[in-house]
Amino acid sequence: MKSKLSYSFLLLIHAAIALVVYVVPFLSKIYALIIPLVGLFVVHRNKNKNNEVLFVSAYLVGVEVFLRMTGGNFNNEYIKVTVAFFMLLGMIYSNFSKTAFIYAFFIILLIPGILMTNAVASFETDIRKALFFNLSGPFCLAICSIYTFKRRIIFSDLQNILFTMGLPIVTTVAYLFVYTPSIKEVVTGTSSNFITSGGFGPNQVSTILGLGMFVFFTQSVLFSKSKRLIVLNAVLLIFISYRGIVTFSRGGVITGAAMILCVLFLTYYFSNSKGKTKVSILVVLTGLVTVGIWTYSSLQTSGLIEKRYANQDAKGRIKKDKLGGREAIMDADFKIFLDNPILGVGVGMGKDVRKESYGSEVASHNEVSRMLSEHGFFGILGLLILVVTPFIVYINNRQHLYFLSFFIFWLLTINHAAMRIAAPAFVYALCLLSVQVKNPEKTENSIR
Repeated sequence: MKSKLSYSFLLLIHAAIALVVYVVPFLSKIYALIIPLVGLFVVHRNKNKNNEVLFVSAYLVGVEVFLRMTGGNFNNEYIKVTVAFFMLLGMIYSNFSKTAFIYAFFIILLIPGILMTNAVASFETDIRKALFFNLSGPFCLAICSIYTFKRRIIFSDLQNILFTMGLPIVTTVAYLFVYTPSIKEVVTGTSSNFITSGGFGPNQVSTILGLGMFVFFTQSVLFSKSKRLIVLNAVLLIFISYRGIVTFSRGGVITGAAMILCVLFLTYYFSNSKGKTKVSILVVLTGLVTVGIWTYSSLQTSGLIEKRYANQDAKGRIKKDKLGGREAIMDADFKIFLDNPILGVGVGMGKDVRKESYGSEVASHNEVSRMLSEHGFFGILGLLILVVTPFIVYINNRQHLYFLSFFIFWLLTINHAAMRIAAPAFVYALCLLSVQVKNPEKTENSIR
């Protein structure tokens, strides 16, 4: 664990980055360029002996939303492609498990959908863009999973990977406070709010802040060695949770809360009687803090946040659509699947089919329904691999305290935000690590 001075200093530096980029926006692109260059230097210098690619990738995942909201990303898939590159580099230096072939097979299952796209796409369709947009997420997930599959790592190193991911999330939160210091002045309804989200997509911002909630919750309760660090991490947790709530995008906040509940459940389940008492007290304290954050958020939004989570509009009327229009898209995806159950309609073609049949060209926010409609039976096989494999690995990996939290993050996120950002792909892959509580005999980047 990092020293108090370096820990606080790192947090301060990342808060300062937000201020600098806010004043000089162009520096966001410089930042986006420097990160992989520094990462490449570190990985090459150490030959990935300490899983450096995981730390670099974690940082990239944490910084993605900040770069996108400040115009730093060179394109929307920049981080996913860069993360996949570092994972491939890690495999070159550190090899990978032969049993990870299951995720190579997952990639093969995507090929029929690609062939369908080439066969049915119209001249107006940009095939390369459609394939890149829809497959960059699944491809990134598969490459990350091949690298992490049964790779041994000690629990404290896993937490440091999460902290590395959390640092740029602090930057994101600091930027949000600078961008929108007063919430009362900009909240007028119950729809997802772009202004409180730094001018970027509330769904993605909420997603990464939900992940930040989990990071600093675990930092506070499991890895703070002094009261000072407990308070510091708790304050960060409160700020991140508050800004997540006031995006008015529910998915990320609910997901973050679910992750915290999962780690509390597993901690309680595997504790002795004395440990169970401590966890019970922690649950009560967490509940009190949650009530405090929610109450403050309600006051700042004049009660509109309560209506948002109750699925009401500003006048208190119940909205017919509980998921912001996603139900209609999901229903359309399932109907498309029933009409094309074997091969689907092709990667990226679901949007075109919906436009022709239902008059809407909106892209799917649900990766499960998209896999069904665009990949058909092969999509079902792919989803089965993604759902079942982590649990098979977990059978002999019970020391992985965060397993359920990571899996829940992936599952809930792909159902409300698809794989627009790299976070669900990378966090899913962390499920597959073989986590040791204590450092076993030195087995350099060992793989089972």
